[in-house]
Amino acid sequence: MAEITAAIVKELRERTGSGMMDCKKALAESGGDMEKAIDYLREKGLAKAAKKADRAASDGRVFQYIHTNFKVGALLELNSETDFVAKTDEFNHLGHEICMQIAAANPQYVRPEDVPEDVLQREREIYRQQLIEEGKPAQAIDKILEGKVRKFYETSCLLEQEYIRDSNKKIKDLVTDMIAKLGENIVVKRFARFSIGE
Repeated sequence: MAEITAAIVKELRERTGSGMMDCKKALAESGGDMEKAIDYLREKGLAKAAKKADRAASDGRVFQYIHTNFKVGALLELNSETDFVAKTDEFNHLGHEICMQIAAANPQYVRPEDVPEDVLQREREIYRQQLIEEGKPAQAIDKILEGKVRKFYETSCLLEQEYIRDSNKKIKDLVTDMIAKLGENIVVKRFARFSIGE
């Protein structure tokens, strides 16, 4: 087992934003392996975040982003449990990043549950028709359909979209990581995107 030095604890703290005691414990649990320690902290953070998901988030901020060409912009309501968290640099950075995501990736809904049933039905019918015309076997169509619906969510629902700066993360991962880091529930409430000529 690698020796757990102050320097390695410091590096883990800088990389994850976790507390010193949590970092020491993570390194001890993972035998001093930095990557395993990061995974350990993420898993613990995700578990903590899941517990906080039911708590009311009735404070927060409204964020805005205008692209440098002044032709695309976004407004976002991002909620937290307290005004204290809403004023932190981390919360403000998250709000700015999500606003940029909205401007760049043009989502239509916040989460899959927000997609109206008639819209979903129409998408399913279009996909089904395409698959029939492509000559896909009937028994495979339903399975392929589910994949296409998942892809629809990933393009049209903000929380399911790939983060524009890191394709390994979704927007919901950014939110979950911030819940774990700040210790409060954070909710993407609503957004609006504006584009000249649309």
